[in-house]
Amino acid sequence: MASDTTGRRDTFDIGGDLTVNRLGFGAMRITGEDIIGRPDDEDEAERVLQRAVDLGVDFVDTADSYGPGVSERLIGEALGDPDDVVVASKAGLLRNREGDWLPHGDPDFLKNQVLCSLDRLRTDTIDLYQFHRPDPDTDFEESVHAFAEMKDAGQIAHVGLSNVTVEQLETATEIVDVATVQNQYNVGHRDDEDVLRACEENDVGFIPWGPMYAIDGDETPDALDEVADRHDATARQVALAWLLDHSDVTLPIPGTSSVDHLESNLAAADLSLTDDDLSALNEIDPQE
Repeated sequence: MASDTTGRRDTFDIGGDLTVNRLGFGAMRITGEDIIGRPDDEDEAERVLQRAVDLGVDFVDTADSYGPGVSERLIGEALGDPDDVVVASKAGLLRNREGDWLPHGDPDFLKNQVLCSLDRLRTDTIDLYQFHRPDPDTDFEESVHAFAEMKDAGQIAHVGLSNVTVEQLETATEIVDVATVQNQYNVGHRDDEDVLRACEENDVGFIPWGPMYAIDGDETPDALDEVADRHDATARQVALAWLLDHSDVTLPIPGTSSVDHLESNLAAADLSLTDDDLSALNEIDPQE
């Protein structure tokens, strides 16, 4: 894989004090089909987690709804409570056997869920705990206050948000320090560019979920394939490298249940894109 020097920042300080490599690991895919139940091979899922850490990943993202509970449990079993790995989780979504994701931001529910997350992750304090999605049936500020109270109680070190607007981010920051925002974002889906820019202005980490969705759909944009060919890389690696180059606050978390795919994804950190590459990728129409 060819690479050039771009000088981009390779680490980010979550909340100002948790320094992580910017390319992390998303642990949604280590569960069963449709993110429900156990994976077919739990030992393999734990090997993926351990291999990620061996390769230098020190930021792992999960949620209580992945499984539900399965991903957190596997992380706790495979990694324990490591001093050199930042583990982030989320609360605020319910699941059912049909695989639906149901917002539930009731403060009492959130405070119950952090107890479950603490137990499964085998820790006394979760590094980063994120409100998974605003609940239209619960006042947003009440939900955020619940996270502030968890932080005050020492159950979580930093508060994050997910699937929020700029206005919701601003509202939340009046209640508690917000360390990260996790919204859908990739080279082919940039609807939340304004949220990313707000994060840049406030040194808030931006975790783009679905970083591969531009590749996993029906067709990969031609520009991705063309840039990949020039670098002897994969379209996935190019998509991740673009996210790293696009902003110094992005923290991509590609997920997989395969060690081979994991190693390929992490190689994107060594792929440096040229100005011509970036120009071509920036011109991808997100509506295509």
